[in-house]
Formats: sequence, C-alpha cells, structure tokens
Amino acid sequence: MTAVTDTMGAPNRQDPPLSPSRRPTIAVVIPAFNEEGAVQATVEDVRRALDGARVSHEIIVVNDGSSDNTVVAARASGARVVNFTDNGGYGHALKAGIAASDSDLVAILDADGTYPPEALPAMIQMAALSDMVVGDRGPGMTNVPFVRRPAKWILKVLASILARRKINDVNSGLRVFRRPALERFVPLLPDGYSFTTTITLCMLASNLTVVYYPIHYGQRIGHSKIKARHFFKFVFLVVRLTVLFQPLRIFLPLGAILFVAGVASAINDISVMTPSTGAILGILAAVMVWSLGLWADRAARLRHARLEPREQNTPARP
Repeated sequence: MTAVTDTMGAPNRQDPPLSPSRRPTIAVVIPAFNEEGAVQATVEDVRRALDGARVSHEIIVVNDGSSDNTVVAARASGARVVNFTDNGGYGHALKAGIAASDSDLVAILDADGTYPPEALPAMIQMAALSDMVVGDRGPGMTNVPFVRRPAKWILKVLASILARRKINDVNSGLRVFRRPALERFVPLLPDGYSFTTTITLCMLASNLTVVYYPIHYGQRIGHSKIKARHFFKFVFLVVRLTVLFQPLRIFLPLGAILFVAGVASAINDISVMTPSTGAILGILAAVMVWSLGLWADRAARLRHARLEPREQNTPARP
C-alpha cells in the first residue's frame, strides 16, 4: 500500500516537517473514502471555525483509496493531503494522518458533513484540562437510521458496564486529543471502524480524563460505510479490550456465576440424595477462572506500566 503526501498545486510531493516556530496548536485529521461531495466543504468549514477562533492549525485529509474524485476535491480545498492508492480502513487512515502531523493537539473529524466543525474551538478549550474531548451526539442523533439505533444503544450500555462509567457516545467521529495521551495507544488501535471505540475504552480503562461536549449530528452526505455485521465485531472488541486492561471485570463475575452454580448443584445433591459431579466441577471451574483472572490482571498491570509515558506532559493550552 502506497501513500503520497501533497498539497494543492504540488502533487506527489512529501512536505517537509514543520519548523518549531510553525508548529500548530492543533492538527485536524479528516479520513475520506469516496466523499467527493462533502470533503471540500468540510475542510472549508473547519478552516473557517479555527480561523475565527484564532487557533493555529493544520488540516490533513487522508484519501483512503477512494474510487471517485475525493482526492481532487481535497486538494482543491487547500488541505494537506495524504493519498493512499488502496483502501486500508478508517483506523488506518486516521493513524496515517496522526503520524503525518505535528501539533500539541489532534482532532479527528469525519468528511461526510455530519459533525459540526464549529464545535472545535470549545472542544480545544476543554482539552486544556482533559486527555480526550468527545463530540457527544446524545439524544439529538436523529439522523442515525432507526434500524441501527438498538445496536448502538446495546454497544453503549455494554461498554459503560464494563468500563464502570457512563459512556455518552462510544464511537463518535469528532474528538480532540492531547497528543501524548493519544500516541501511547496507537500500537493498539485497529485499522477498521472500531478505532473510536477502541480509543474510548483504552483511555477510560487507563483512568485518563475523558469529557463530552454536546454537538448536533447533521444529515450525512453520501452513503454510510458501516454495516450491520460490524455490531458483533464491536461487541467482541469491547469484551477483548476489557480483558486486556481490566480483566477482573470479566473473570470475577464469570467465576462467581460458576461458583454459585456449583453450590446450587451441591444443595440439590443433598436434597435429592443423589450425588453428582456438577458441584465439584462448578466450584473447580470458578477457582480456575479466578486464578486465570489474577494472572491476566498481573499481565495487564505490567502492560499498563509499559504504556505509561516516562514523563507527565502538562495539558496543552491553545
């Protein structure tokens, strides 16, 4: 898979890195796959919002192997363009844009016109005291197709239970990050649509500061790339990340269920005077699950220590 970084009027050219004096406050990364009808307007709206707030910025559009004129529209907008000839996925595009940027803060924003760029200045202010600010679509997310709402609700509830914190919006595509907090998790972030769900759970499980900013979710331009089958992948991802960061939240309840089942089987054996192996198997299974959970918790703590930055960075202030 190849990528070319260019700017308007200078195709196929790798831009030199920004000098320290030109380093912007925020880099806005916009992944785009077949978004020719919205990407130029999205870039212009982002520029207008940040220029109006006098926030120094860089806008990076990642063309993820589009088959339409997305790359042409992106170049016409004046944004810096990272152009992939093949489609690598939503998360892959975001990681490429993050790697190509150099700023104190990083924002991600979908190119389909659903997220309001005018929310960025307020979110940047909130990022001065937070590791991640999430654009919360909340109850006003009326433009999401009705058939997808139950799946989104189930995913949010499951993630909130396992994270032991209310998650307002688990996969919003509008976020502002402090770069040190984001970059520590980049090796764990997937190339697909679960990028936003993963970074949400990674930060919450690591006790980083995540806050929400209410936004209006607009009408999409073009067609959604999310399919029904992605729901099951998201659910599996939530469970897997919980095991990775906070395994006892899975293994303790599971062991308790097995233990109660074993005890119930023992009581039943006594009442009917018919011994069985169910009680022994249930209790032994509970002990094994708890033991496995303790080992997994130890491994998670060691992994967390490796991900912890060596120096604590102070919040970036625009």
